[in-house]
Amino acid sequence: MTNSATLAGLDPITLTDALRVAGSSGFDRWQEQVHRTGGCANPIHLTGWTLTKDRTTGETLHHYSTEHEPGGRLRVACGNRRASRCPACAYTYAGDTWHLIRAGLAGDDRRDIPGTVRDHPRVFTTLTAPSFGPVHNQPDSGRCRCGTRHAAESEVLGTPLARETYDYAGAVLFNNHAGQLWDRFAKRLRREIAARAGISQRALKEVCRISYGKVAEFQRRGAIHFHAVIRLDGPDAPEDPPPSWATLELLTDAIRSAAAHSYTTITVPAAGEQPARPLRWGTQLDVRPIKAFGDGSELTEQAVASYVAKYATKAAETTGTLDRRIGELAELDRHDLPEHTRQLIRACKNLDPVYPDRRLWAWAHMLGFRGHFSSKSRHYSTTLGALRQARADYRAAEQAQALGLDDIEPDTVLVLADWQYAGHGHTPGESALAAGIANDIRTHRETAREALRELERGGEW
Repeated sequence: MTNSATLAGLDPITLTDALRVAGSSGFDRWQEQVHRTGGCANPIHLTGWTLTKDRTTGETLHHYSTEHEPGGRLRVACGNRRASRCPACAYTYAGDTWHLIRAGLAGDDRRDIPGTVRDHPRVFTTLTAPSFGPVHNQPDSGRCRCGTRHAAESEVLGTPLARETYDYAGAVLFNNHAGQLWDRFAKRLRREIAARAGISQRALKEVCRISYGKVAEFQRRGAIHFHAVIRLDGPDAPEDPPPSWATLELLTDAIRSAAAHSYTTITVPAAGEQPARPLRWGTQLDVRPIKAFGDGSELTEQAVASYVAKYATKAAETTGTLDRRIGELAELDRHDLPEHTRQLIRACKNLDPVYPDRRLWAWAHMLGFRGHFSSKSRHYSTTLGALRQARADYRAAEQAQALGLDDIEPDTVLVLADWQYAGHGHTPGESALAAGIANDIRTHRETAREALRELERGGEW
């Protein structure tokens, strides 16, 4: 059954197509497929078959073919992490990121991360970009340097007070080198901690490990910054308590020193008409301890995990740029981009031949940034791959039970399969219906999570 709210407000062409889909003989099965993708906005279409046989007897236990599916195709989720591309798959990605970050803060018995990790020193750190020129903002005084009190939703926030003097080249070069600046910061942090412990870096590896999970975020001005959970462990990571000297105060002090140290500065050499530029972190460094349970004023595990998960599905499109690579500058005229964002993209274009190894034009849609939006150290917690595999194993077990194959030992079964790519995406009507399914799934999930939070707080359903 289609939801009338889903069809309300659709343009005539989309509405006609949605009614065609809803009235087709395979609509119920189409809905099942889309529901299994979570309401994916751009599903991958596959054609093919799979055959499950008993290794010993050769008996066919199960046979599946897309021949009888709607349109002769099976639809699977695209898996895109960008909320601007596929809200449904991004929602799943954000959930996985939440579990990954929280497991490293509170522990997870299912993934062999003990709850004692809560006793380890851990902080939430934000490393920001330096200034490239004054921008419209909301200072503590309430009045911007332009003399205006800007509303929180004002489009002028983050844009330069004087566009002609703003260092656009410096801004995109900083974004382009931000990943390397993080690597230098992480290396220097190890040195700072070893120095405070009075031991060498080699000796530090034998007694203490630094673990982290981080996410990148674009500020309104188009400059990248990093949010990171940084934790001190023993040599065997979360299973091992850190040495007694590894305190929260030591970690905080080491982070501040590492971020400000000259080693974390990268100098971009002079080229063409561009001067040599030292790139370093901004002075607005935030380091806050993470508490297991808060009183409303403290930063808690739940808040940190939710914050990181939120930004794991976003990219530079939050600044008004495009969420895909740009073919040529003329393409910008076909889109309603803010002028500040256009200037940053133009800077990437102009600097590309000056610094060809930096591939600035290829990453102009990311305002020069070419790193990973979310990453972690090896021993911080579980991995996104492990979380995806757990979900796949659950679905496989669910299907085996439905087919009556759950009692059969996997080693006694032979699975043959042949799959072919057959396209992707939805028709306009399918897209509207899939969005309604995705919204229903999201609503149900959020309701269940809120009920779980009430139980954790000691409430009742």
